[in-house]
Amino acid sequence: MGIMDDNRHLEETDKKYIWHPFTQMQEWRSETPIIITEGRDCFIKDIYGRWYLDGVSSLWVNIFGHRKKEINDAIREQLDKIAHSTMLGLSNVPAIKLAERLVKLVNASCVTPHAPLTKVFYSDNGSTAVEVAVKMAFQYWKHKGAMGKNSFLCLNNAYHGDTIGAVSVGGVDLFHNTFGPLLFKTFKAPSPYCYRCELGEEYAKCSLACIKKMEETLRVHHDKIAAVIIEPLVQAAGGMIVAPHGYLGEVRKLCSKYNTLLIADEVATGFGRTGKMFACEHEDVVPDIMCLSKGITGGYMPLAVTLATEEIYTAFLGEFRELKTFFHGHSYTGNPIACAAALACLDIFEHEETLKNLVPRIAILEKWLKDISEFVHVGDVRNKGLMAGIELVKDKKAKEAYAWEDKTGWKVAHHARDNGVFIRPLGNVIVIMPPLSISNEDLAGMLAVIKDAIISVTS
Repeated sequence: MGIMDDNRHLEETDKKYIWHPFTQMQEWRSETPIIITEGRDCFIKDIYGRWYLDGVSSLWVNIFGHRKKEINDAIREQLDKIAHSTMLGLSNVPAIKLAERLVKLVNASCVTPHAPLTKVFYSDNGSTAVEVAVKMAFQYWKHKGAMGKNSFLCLNNAYHGDTIGAVSVGGVDLFHNTFGPLLFKTFKAPSPYCYRCELGEEYAKCSLACIKKMEETLRVHHDKIAAVIIEPLVQAAGGMIVAPHGYLGEVRKLCSKYNTLLIADEVATGFGRTGKMFACEHEDVVPDIMCLSKGITGGYMPLAVTLATEEIYTAFLGEFRELKTFFHGHSYTGNPIACAAALACLDIFEHEETLKNLVPRIAILEKWLKDISEFVHVGDVRNKGLMAGIELVKDKKAKEAYAWEDKTGWKVAHHARDNGVFIRPLGNVIVIMPPLSISNEDLAGMLAVIKDAIISVTS
C-alpha cells in the first residue's frame, strides 16, 4: 500500500475501533479524522504532513510543547534504571525527590499563618487526585470523631474530573446530569460567574454576593460538610470562568471560620498557567488539600499528586488493629518514569525562568482580548495568566447565547484548524491555553488566526 492508502486505512480503522472522549461519534464517523504523527515545539503534524499550532497544549498538559529535550533525556535516563515498581510496600528514588521538591514549592510563597502542605499522595490523573482528596477529607473527620461530616460543598459550573466521586462534587449540568442517580449528594454554592451572575447581581456593586450565599450554607450545615472544593481562580472546563479578586481569599476565611477543610483543585490552574506557579498564590491562600496533575510532567506521562497538611496525615496514624490506614492506591502510583519527567519539568521552570517570561506573553494576550471584546458577537472575554476564554453570543446587549445546535464555537475551531491552529471550544466559549513556552511571534500568529475565525463565523 502507498502512503495515501496507509492514511485512509488509519482513518477507517480509527472509526471502526476507537470511541473518542467527549465526542459525538455519529458526527465523527462522517468526518475525516485528524491523526497526529509528530510533534515539535508548539506544533503538531498530521499524517498528511500538515502542521498545526497546538493552541490547547494537547488538552492543557504540554506546558513546554512537544519533544522537549530535557524531559526526553530524563525519561531515557530513568528507562535505563527501572520503568515501574509499586509503592505499596516499596518506594523509589524519583518519587521521593519529587515529593520533597513539590512540598518546598507549594509552600515557598506562603505568607499566611495557615498550616503548610507537607505530605504527598501519588495517583495518575486529575480525577484520581480529586478522588483521593475527597476520600481523604471524609476519612479525616471520621478519625477526628466528627461522624456527621459526610458531605461536601462545591460550586455550580465546577468540573473536577470524570470518576463518580469527582463528578459528585462537580457542577456542569451538561457533563454530569446523566449520572445523577449514581452520585452522592452535595451542597452547592453559586459560581463566581460575573458575566452571567446566577444571583442577578453586578460585579463591583455586589460585595461578592456569591460568597455570602456560600456562608449561608456553611453557617447552617458546617457540621455536615467535610470540605469545600474549588478550582482556585478559574473554573476551567466550566467555561474559563475567572473569579473576581478577593473571592478565593474569602473562601479560605470561611473554611477556617466554620471548621471545614478547603480542597484546591489545581489540576488545570497549576504549574504556571495563571502566571504564578499555583493559582492559590495570587491571594496567599494555603488549602488543606491540593490536587495537581496535567502539566506536572509536561504532558509526557500520566501523574497526579494530592498534597495534605501534617494535621490531616497525622489523623491516619495508629495501631494496625485500629484500621486508620488510608485504604486507597493505584497500580501506577508514583511511577518512576513519570516522576523523572516531573522533576525535569521543575528544572525547566527554574533554568528557563518560565514564570518571568510569561509576563510579555500575558500582556500580548490581554491586549488582544481587549481588542476583540468590542466585537458585536463577543459577549465576554476573561483570563488569568495564559488561560483565557472568549464567550460568543448571538445578541450582545441581551447576552443571548447561540443555540447549542448552531455549534458556533465548533465552527470557529474548525475555521482556525483549517488555517493551521488547533483549538477546542467549550460550547460557545473559545478556549486559549497554548504551551507556556510559546514564542511571542507564534502567540501573536495564533491569536490572529482565531480573530479571523471569529469574524468569519459570526459576521
